[in-house]
Amino acid sequence: MNWSGREDSNLRPPEPHSGTLARLRYVPLTTLRIIVMRDTPVKPEISVKLSDENIIVTMYNSQRGVWLILHFRIISLQDLHKTERNEGSFLKLGIVGLPNVGKSTLFNAITAAGAEASNYPFCTIEPNVGVVEVPDPRLKVLGEMFHSAKITPAVVEFYDIAGLVKGASKGEGLGNKFLANIREASAIVQVVRCFDDPNVVHVEGSVDPLRDIETIELELILSDLEMVERNLVKVEKLAKADRKLAPNLDLLRRVKDVLEAGKLVRTIDLTDEEKNYLHGLNLLSDKPMLYVANIAEDEAGSTELNDYACRVRDHAAKEGAEFVAISAKIEAEIAELDEAEKQEYLEALGLKEAGLDRLISAGYRLLGLISFLTAGEKESRAWTIRRGTLAPQAAGTIHSDFERGFIRAKVVSYDDLIACGSLAEVKAKGLLRSEGKEYEMKDGDVVEFLFNV
Repeated sequence: MNWSGREDSNLRPPEPHSGTLARLRYVPLTTLRIIVMRDTPVKPEISVKLSDENIIVTMYNSQRGVWLILHFRIISLQDLHKTERNEGSFLKLGIVGLPNVGKSTLFNAITAAGAEASNYPFCTIEPNVGVVEVPDPRLKVLGEMFHSAKITPAVVEFYDIAGLVKGASKGEGLGNKFLANIREASAIVQVVRCFDDPNVVHVEGSVDPLRDIETIELELILSDLEMVERNLVKVEKLAKADRKLAPNLDLLRRVKDVLEAGKLVRTIDLTDEEKNYLHGLNLLSDKPMLYVANIAEDEAGSTELNDYACRVRDHAAKEGAEFVAISAKIEAEIAELDEAEKQEYLEALGLKEAGLDRLISAGYRLLGLISFLTAGEKESRAWTIRRGTLAPQAAGTIHSDFERGFIRAKVVSYDDLIACGSLAEVKAKGLLRSEGKEYEMKDGDVVEFLFNV
C-alpha cells in the first residue's frame, strides 16, 4: 500500500466564526493527527464515536484504509463562555471616537506606541495596538519580601482605530469596517472631546459631547445590525429543520427590532442563556462602555468639571457606564517623564494619580475585575480574574492543569502578609488558610495552588 503519513501538532481545525450557530465548541486535544494518502481517497466513509467528553471522527476508505482522524473535546456552551470571558492577565479595551477628539493622543500617552497623531481627520488608518502594565504597588513589596527574580504585572491591551464620522456605515470617512478590529475587546472606551480650541478642527464644526456620543453609538448600532441580519438569515434556514433553534431565532428578531429602533443591545433585558448566545456574536453595542472626557490642559487639576464633561458624566451615570475625565495632552507629557519627575508633576497639578491609572481602575470596575497575586523567588505576579471567580477557575488562569487537577489553595490576604512581615510569621499566627473548590477569590489574595494531574 502506497502511504505517506505524518503527524503535525501545529495543525488545528478552523475556529468557528463568532457568528456561527454551533451549540458545541470543539477544542483539539494534544495533537491533531492527519494521515495523508498519496492518492486522494474518493468518497471516504465516516465513522463517528461520541462520548460525554470527546468526539472521534475517522474518515476512511475500505480499500485504502484510514485517511483522516480528528479528536475533539466537547465543551458545553456555558463552560465555553466562562472560558471566553476569562480575561486571564489581559484586559482588552477598544478605543473609539470621532476624528480629532484626542483618542490617538491619549493612546500614544498611555502606551508609548508612537501612533501618528496629527491635526487632521482620519490620521489613524490601521488599528494601533498597545500593551501597558497595570500599576500595582503590591508587586514591588512582594518582590522585595520574597527576593523575586522577576516581577510581572497584569497588563491591558488598548486598540485604537480610525475616527468614525456620521454615515460611516454608508462609506463616509473611512467606513465602519475598522470596528471589526475591536469586536474582541472586553469593553469600549469612547473618547469624547470636552474642550474648546479653534486650532483643532472638529468634524461637525462645533463641540457638542452628547451629539458626538450619539454619532458614535449610531455607528455601533448599524454595524451590529448588519451582523445580526446576516445571522438571522442563517438561523431562519436552519430553524426550519431544527426546532431547537426557535429561541435563538426569536432572540435575533427581538435584537434586530431594538437595533432598528436606534437602541443599544445592552439595554435589552436578557436571560443568562440569551446573554451567552449574544456574547458569541461580539456585538459592539452589547459591550460595557467607559466614557473618557478629554478636557483642556488647564483643567486637568481642577476639582470641578466643565459643562461639557458634566454632560458626559451624567450620560454615563444614566447608562450605568464608567466615566473618567482626562487631559490627553497632560498624559502625553507625563509619559515622557521618569517616575520621580512624574510624581512631582502630578503633585504640581494637584493630581493623586495619572490618567492611565484612573482609566485602568475604571475598566476594572466596569468589568468587575480583581487581581490575585502569586509570589516566590522566581517571580511575583498579578493575575486578573472576574469578581466571584472560584479558586479552581482562578488557578486555571495560570495553567489549565492547575484547574483540572485542583486540590486546594493556600491563601493569605496581602494586608495580613505585610502586617506579619513574612510568610513564616503568617503560618505561625495561623493566618495561612487552606481553601477548597468553593472558595471565592478576593482582590489581593496571595495564593499558592496545589494540584495533581
